Amino acid sequence: MKSAVSSKEQIRYYKSFQDDFVESSDQDFALPEDYVWIRSGKGARIVRSILYTIACLFARVYGKIVLHLKIVRAVDMKDYRDTGAVVYGNHTQPIGDVFVPGWVCAPKRCYTIASPANLGIPVIGSLLPWMGALPIPADFKQMKAFLSAVRQRLQENNCIIVYPEQHVWPYCTQIRPYPATAFDYAVKNKVPAFCMTTTYQHRRFSKKPKTTVYLDGPFFAEAGLSPQAQKEALRDQVYACMQRRSEQSTCQYIEYRPAQEASADDSK
Repeated sequence: MKSAVSSKEQIRYYKSFQDDFVESSDQDFALPEDYVWIRSGKGARIVRSILYTIACLFARVYGKIVLHLKIVRAVDMKDYRDTGAVVYGNHTQPIGDVFVPGWVCAPKRCYTIASPANLGIPVIGSLLPWMGALPIPADFKQMKAFLSAVRQRLQENNCIIVYPEQHVWPYCTQIRPYPATAFDYAVKNKVPAFCMTTTYQHRRFSKKPKTTVYLDGPFFAEAGLSPQAQKEALRDQVYACMQRRSEQSTCQYIEYRPAQEASADDSK
């Protein structure tokens, strides 16, 4: 059972599940028209390899020291070396969600579907694509190249990381509703889906919780259904698993409440 928060500073109110609680320094950053999702050439491969290795090392240090992270794998990704995979996660850590998947899904390499606003972050933003970020196109003209990059990474037997909730709600313990749209990546490319659920537990002598991430799957699109029905059925499977895993959260470091409750809380 989740315990109550101890102060109003830890309560945040939302009008819709599309509210942003974390914004980058350049939230309106847009990709240039000539943006290239996959840079070819030996030099580019070397730079990607070096920066990805650094990112994975950082994930372990940050995970252990800051998040006090424990990973529980109900599935071993070593068993899926010969296929691409799409991994869906709840979006609750602005930094951890960028780096931790590479540790959770090892030995498979991860490429994360990301908002282009992340590329506007000073210094680190320009490095994120080299570490595996695949920014979402600003318009339909770029969509073909973006989807081609996703398809290529899956054909190379990598993981594509997707946060279908879209917006970061730090330390949120509920699984927010999300549409079936994001499951198009798994259905169209005929690859298995997995889910990566982040949960939070009490820590002794600290207000901040420890973190446990559960990796589950695989989940497959049901044959014989229309593409839309396949996406919805796959979404339902993943969502149900994430809901079940979210019950492992035992505390709420930050509590999220509907905005209509704010006036009632102020009167207390």
